Amino acid sequence: MSTTTDPTDERKKWRAFWVAVAVAGVTILDLSKVNVALPSIESALGAGSTELQVIVSGYVLTFGLALVPMGRLGDQRSRRTLFIIGLSLFTLTSLICALAPNATVLLIGRLLQGIAAGIQMPQVLGLIQSQFQGKERGRAFGLFGATIGICTAIGPTLGGLLIALGGEPDGWRLIFWMNVPLCVIAIGLAIFLLPDTRPATKEPLHLDPVGVVLLGGTILCLLLPFLLTTGGSDDDPRRWWSLVGFVLLAAALVAWERHYAAQGRSPLIPFKLFGISSFRNGTLLVAIYFTALPSMFLTTTLFLQEGVGLTPLLAGLVGMGFAIVSAIASYVGGGLVGRIGRPLVIGGLVIMLCCTVGMSLVAHFVPQQLIPFALAAVMLLGGVGGGVVVSPNQTLTLADVPVSQGGLAGSMGQLGQRIGTAIGTAVTLSLFYAAVYSTQGEPGLDAYRDAYNLGMVAVSGFIALALLIGVIDAGSRQRRARPTPVAQGVDSPG
Repeated sequence: MSTTTDPTDERKKWRAFWVAVAVAGVTILDLSKVNVALPSIESALGAGSTELQVIVSGYVLTFGLALVPMGRLGDQRSRRTLFIIGLSLFTLTSLICALAPNATVLLIGRLLQGIAAGIQMPQVLGLIQSQFQGKERGRAFGLFGATIGICTAIGPTLGGLLIALGGEPDGWRLIFWMNVPLCVIAIGLAIFLLPDTRPATKEPLHLDPVGVVLLGGTILCLLLPFLLTTGGSDDDPRRWWSLVGFVLLAAALVAWERHYAAQGRSPLIPFKLFGISSFRNGTLLVAIYFTALPSMFLTTTLFLQEGVGLTPLLAGLVGMGFAIVSAIASYVGGGLVGRIGRPLVIGGLVIMLCCTVGMSLVAHFVPQQLIPFALAAVMLLGGVGGGVVVSPNQTLTLADVPVSQGGLAGSMGQLGQRIGTAIGTAVTLSLFYAAVYSTQGEPGLDAYRDAYNLGMVAVSGFIALALLIGVIDAGSRQRRARPTPVAQGVDSPG
């Protein structure tokens, strides 16, 4: 059977799309479903607070490190081959995590699992960018966004269910075991259904190895202090010196990439992409938005488990309404973005800001036994806003990007999301636990109310900043669309 998909065959194209997007959903699930398992992992393996933080955020770090070079490689060579390699590695590393005898092995498995996810994700985005055009691309990104939204929101519920099925000591292992059969099936489907995008060229690869090293060091220095932030009194303040290295390496990266491009070579990061205002603003907006969204779910799950006293399963179920509504809204938003444009995303951010403020009010004023129901109701409304942020923004961000750079451009957007997730998680968790640790004696519900509200203040601030970027971008688009005085004179009836 031929593995080459005819781009004019709609059925084959959409089958390939769903295989790729389903796998992307599995990798995003591992960003959120592990969060609910942290108390169980701590109990079973005796992991400390720093180890637990790295088990969550280390996956995000290595995910981000692999994105840009793998996106560049996929644009130059076969996205299908890289997708299958990444998926195979993800299967193996999930097995390592499931069988981990101690926290160290689990941590190493999570770091390698992040690399595998970073190999796959750019190929998914490149596939959508190359196989779909116009309104159909908006629909495809709408479905992609719906899938990612569901997986982000349903992760805690799924994690809680698996822990309940497997029992408290080892139920967390099922979170990783479930990946194995799913990935094995996906590998078989990918071999037969994904299009072969290998370009007909004998040109050598242009990978910019110096740029790869500098970018990796820059990301590592930026995220390291946040990965090591737990909110406890034993956090080493010297970790913040890593940001000095970030500034130096970032300057070296910019200088090298400009020098590399001046020699007529293809730099790892083509900074001319950031000259496209739609790409620049959209990438910044989604990076800031993802500083807030995963943090909102993580902080809410911790508050419901540790403060309100819910089981992992029940705590996860509180966000189910958000997941379902956001999936529907994301699909609808993918069809509306062509007509409404950036105001659609702005409206979604306004709703999300109202949602996070409402969640804080619920946690502070509602009686303990009613908190889960009230939070679920507020999050149901928030799902409408969340659904019309991610996929419409993705469509707007990549609209003016050349198809030949679709994988790279998409991976840079994903990198922004992963960086945002790591920073946002560290900031909100540190605020949450700093408030809990400052309590005299055993913390009660009031202490967790205060801790939750402090974390949600940060989440609301991040969403407000994303909203500001959206308003600025909308103004920029309006100015570009405004006809010049000369054009107005030509077109006028007089």
